[in-house]
Amino acid sequence: MQKFGKAICKHRRLILIIVLLLLIPSIMGIKATRINYDILVYLPDDVETLKGENILSEDFNMGAFSVVLLEDMETKDILKLEDEFKKLDNVEKVASIADVIGTGIPEEMIPDDIKDKIYKDNETIMLVTFKDKISEDTTMETVEKLREMTGKQCKISGMTATVLDTRDLSASEIVIYIVIAVILCLIILELALDSYIVPILLLLNIGLAILYNMGSNVFLGQISYITKAISAVLQLGVTMDFAIFLYHSYMQEKEKIKDNDEAMANAIGKTLLSVVGSSLTTIAGFLALCSMNLTLGKDIGLVMAKGVLFGVICVVTVLPAMILELNGLIEKTKHKEIFPKFTRVRDFIVKHYKAFAISFIIILPIAFYGYKNTDVYYNLDKSLPTSLESVTANTELKEKFNMVSMELLLIDKNVPDYKVNDMLNEIENLNGIEWTLGYSKVADLGIPKDTIPDEIKEIFQSDKYQMIIINSKYEMATDELNEQVTKINEIIKKYDDKAILAGEGPLMKDLVEISDHDFNSVNTVSIGIIFVIMIIVLKSISLPVILIAVIEFAIFINMGIPYYTGTVLPFIASIVIGTIQLGATIDYAILITNKYITERKNGKDKKSAITEALGTSISSIAVSGLCFFGATFGVGMYSKIEMIGSLCTLMSRGAIVSMICVIAILPSFLMIFDKLICKTTIVMKVKN
Repeated sequence: MQKFGKAICKHRRLILIIVLLLLIPSIMGIKATRINYDILVYLPDDVETLKGENILSEDFNMGAFSVVLLEDMETKDILKLEDEFKKLDNVEKVASIADVIGTGIPEEMIPDDIKDKIYKDNETIMLVTFKDKISEDTTMETVEKLREMTGKQCKISGMTATVLDTRDLSASEIVIYIVIAVILCLIILELALDSYIVPILLLLNIGLAILYNMGSNVFLGQISYITKAISAVLQLGVTMDFAIFLYHSYMQEKEKIKDNDEAMANAIGKTLLSVVGSSLTTIAGFLALCSMNLTLGKDIGLVMAKGVLFGVICVVTVLPAMILELNGLIEKTKHKEIFPKFTRVRDFIVKHYKAFAISFIIILPIAFYGYKNTDVYYNLDKSLPTSLESVTANTELKEKFNMVSMELLLIDKNVPDYKVNDMLNEIENLNGIEWTLGYSKVADLGIPKDTIPDEIKEIFQSDKYQMIIINSKYEMATDELNEQVTKINEIIKKYDDKAILAGEGPLMKDLVEISDHDFNSVNTVSIGIIFVIMIIVLKSISLPVILIAVIEFAIFINMGIPYYTGTVLPFIASIVIGTIQLGATIDYAILITNKYITERKNGKDKKSAITEALGTSISSIAVSGLCFFGATFGVGMYSKIEMIGSLCTLMSRGAIVSMICVIAILPSFLMIFDKLICKTTIVMKVKN
């Protein structure tokens, strides 16, 4: 370690030159990394519903579709608009009632039950299908062009329009996220450290690590917009304590050694030894997200694991070079630390350790009950502002045409019409089904099949399959819709055992079921991995149990609060926040525990050891926790995308709750279980 530290100090200018040069490929990588805005893309490939989506794409050349609402348009104008839409490369089919009745049949001649479904308040609807899939760049560009061509007279609904609006809103906010996070962290660091320039250097160092991390995402091909939005602020909050530790270690070494290079070499060695265990648990926590069946977890997990690794590398290479080069400026901008030492807090906690242990016992069942019963939602529209064009269109489609959730049924083309109609009659008798529409039901319009244009036929039939549209009035991702989808699947399998129900409703049902499984599995995996790492690092059986119990207690409180405040969380927050909070804040507990072990090994009694460990750790934990809070709190308050806002709000609150629990509850447990710890920890050869 000493040789490594000396090499860093010796070649510090070369390191800074390399650092600046590496920014070029990093920025190029950031620009080349595709951002995905569709959560449904992260469903496992073997899900039957996705197989249905692939059939729609391959057999019907239908990767996605939108329902366009047309206001105050005559039949001839609708047909003209259809022709304009068809000129766009990515548009496959365009269909409306105008294609069936033409300009020769008056609207009054259409049966009332049919007219009520397609005409409301001088509005009608048009189906536009796209060749490419929902979240492809080409499909989003096509929707943008449709909006330009139609103006305010038309509204475009559908998943692609939602994805497009999510992209634009996220892109407009992301720079502000980083600015807010940096400002709040800078304020905290200026209060906590003894130099005005050092906080800026620490933030610059982590900023470089963030750029390297985001640039390296190009090797992943693409990342989700959620990952892009939270990774920078999360990396800032999680790795800041590594940088603070190096600076504090350097200042301590300077008190003993006059030569700055030698002092920094020692500080680098100590920092490496100290942060290896901490960073391993943090990295392991993020990698546990890769165990999710919903591969969004892998997306977030890999990016954040890389981020921690880049953070550690920059802390022991780039930051020492910066500090040594600007040492004179640092000395000139020194000031008295404003941050308190918390000696009264330390003494109070140690004195009343039994009361804190009792409070743990009282609060635990209340927190756990809230944690298990917090409501979540899966409907992605609910995470977006209601003023967005896509949300407005989707809402109008629901309110005027009862088109809330549309499923696409794929059934063998050779199934006779009479059987298909029998099947559809069964489906229409289900609660919540508004209507069904397939080629077999065209006769219901009173129009002979041989007069139907080929282009309309091609929408509903391919060489192998016939497609049927099923419209439900149930909201997406609700229990009612999920139960309805299950019943539809039971019906269609009676007529064709290879039939597939595709579309947004079934996809969201898959998302609900997979997410429920992931919620339980990812927490178990993260606890298991971190437990094993801590056994190795702490060389103890009892300490990992105690540390994880304290952080899990903090997680129960954090995730239980929404239940008692009546807050409904987006589903992804409920899945990943526990793992993120565990991985990111277990370091606080490890810091106190390592110092406690050292003091006990040196012969101090348990009270003195815990008092010393707590007293020398509170400030560091408070600064780290507040930086994590500052990096995420502002984003949570500002973001108009609730998926991102909720995640950041939970992370910021989780940082504070974990900080309080570690400072107050952990010392109590160390006092109570001291004898057990000494007997079950290899390195603690002490007299009890």
